[in-house]
Amino acid sequence: MSDVDALKDKVCAQVDAMRETFVGLSARIHETPEVGLQEHQAARWLTGLLREHGFAVTQPVAGMATAFRAEVQGEHARPHVALIAEYDALAGVGHACGHNLICMASVGAAVALHRAIPTLPGTLTVLGTPAEETVGGKIPMVEHGVFEGVDAAMMFHPSRNNWWVRGALAAQGLTITFHGKSSHAAAAPEKGVNALNALLLTYHAIDALRQHVTSDVRIHGIITKGGDAPNVVPALAQGEFIVRANTRAALAGIMASVKGCAEGAAAATGARVAFAQGLVYAERNNNPVLARYFGENMARLGIRGEEPPAHGGVGSSDIGNVSLVAPTIHPYVAITDDAAGHTPEFREAARSERGYAAMLNAAKGLAMTAVDVMYRPGAPDELWAAFRTSLQR
Repeated sequence: MSDVDALKDKVCAQVDAMRETFVGLSARIHETPEVGLQEHQAARWLTGLLREHGFAVTQPVAGMATAFRAEVQGEHARPHVALIAEYDALAGVGHACGHNLICMASVGAAVALHRAIPTLPGTLTVLGTPAEETVGGKIPMVEHGVFEGVDAAMMFHPSRNNWWVRGALAAQGLTITFHGKSSHAAAAPEKGVNALNALLLTYHAIDALRQHVTSDVRIHGIITKGGDAPNVVPALAQGEFIVRANTRAALAGIMASVKGCAEGAAAATGARVAFAQGLVYAERNNNPVLARYFGENMARLGIRGEEPPAHGGVGSSDIGNVSLVAPTIHPYVAITDDAAGHTPEFREAARSERGYAAMLNAAKGLAMTAVDVMYRPGAPDELWAAFRTSLQR
């Protein structure tokens, strides 16, 4: 057995030793879901565990109260491994994306690694990244330079499959607001301008647009404001949309077309339209070397990766923005056979025995991959060479 293999065994043993703590905190976060930028309890619990095990914690980060940085310095600044924690829930359905598992896999990997190897050759950081489901907390963190100097950025995501490399769509939120003019809907409808009609026309126009876009494009939304009373012409109507495409360049073109749908509806009804765009979630640039390390380590646990489909079945994440500035992986580990993400069924899987087992295995896989980055000769150079090559494609 090599020295690296022996270190990996020590790290895995520490994950097993901390099982009750890791599962308990994951369950606690699942039971108290907090939406994006409101994850105060989760951030407090996670940073408390990290402080308890010798990590120096900085909070807030990048202007976000629930973002944090927890770090232990080794013998040198580099290699620098960053384990990424997400802990926001979805409005209405709680932890139906399994972020309670994501955060504990990363925090658990870091704690186990530091317990097993108190003095690492490089820097180990846990980055708490809020609001992945809403405004994309990693995006301002990237813009504030939080990921500068990171040689490997890693996290896992629960899924129905074991996929070590999987792409994601670029995405951007769009709020469309129509301003009309209220009037009595029966006595003087001719004096009103119906903002809701404009929003409904926009929906129909987007439906027509969807027939003539490439298969990667996704456009979906909800009405958040449609009027106050049925006998009053709605003076204000508002919809929230998410627009997705394979790349940021393609996304910009589709976004312009969606806006055109709304502008046409405004012209048809006489309403005035206003737009508010969210931050751009970038497409994902998976690092093949880092993914290979992770796959080899999961194989040590008896878990084999599957080949993902060539097209379709992907969402979006702000990890894509991280992947454009540092070698990054975002592998998936199965916690269910059939429940789709963002559903009550997936929420239940995220607190099941199978879910917790996947979380602990992911923690081991991430921690062992961190050992590879820290101890394999030339590993950081190999990661960065692959990173530069992938960006040139």
